[in-house]
Amino acid sequence: MKIHLQTPQEMRPQIWKELGRASQDRHHEWRTPVLASIDADGWPDARTVVLRQVDALAGQLTFYTDSRSPKVPQLQAQAQAMLVFWSARLGWQLRVRVVCTVITAGPEVETLWQGIKQSASAGDYLSLLPPGAVLLQDSSTPEAETADGLTPAHHFAVLHAQVLQMDWLELSREGHRRAQLSATTWEWLTP
Repeated sequence: MKIHLQTPQEMRPQIWKELGRASQDRHHEWRTPVLASIDADGWPDARTVVLRQVDALAGQLTFYTDSRSPKVPQLQAQAQAMLVFWSARLGWQLRVRVVCTVITAGPEVETLWQGIKQSASAGDYLSLLPPGAVLLQDSSTPEAETADGLTPAHHFAVLHAQVLQMDWLELSREGHRRAQLSATTWEWLTP
């Protein structure tokens, strides 16, 4: 269902409402945005991530990752990044400038890990090899178990993205509309 937004008083809360829905609904198109960061050679590096939590009051989006993922050192070296969300159902593209913080240890990580460690996705953070590691042709993915039979330490990390600015674009047969929003500003732009 298309939602026709006219004012910042309508737009800002509706965008955050959709982001909140996406963090809860596996089928929401904004559940899996593209996160673009900069690699060590200065090149853009983009990948799909899963939106896990939304805090509209704090202006923060939360994602989970493997602490050995290439995006972790990229974001630690340069915290500025861009998220791109697209929803065909809404006809909306949302580009979000963010500053990222990666948390690899501590109470928040351990609390969230307790909720994940019994789920099917726990294996994503228990692999003996880091994401993107080359596998030998004659081997399969190593099992997530140490030589002594114990489960290895997890590599679960939390990525917080503090929203600085949103660029909202509505695609419509009646005419495209675009607006730019920050925490305190709002203005219409030429599509």
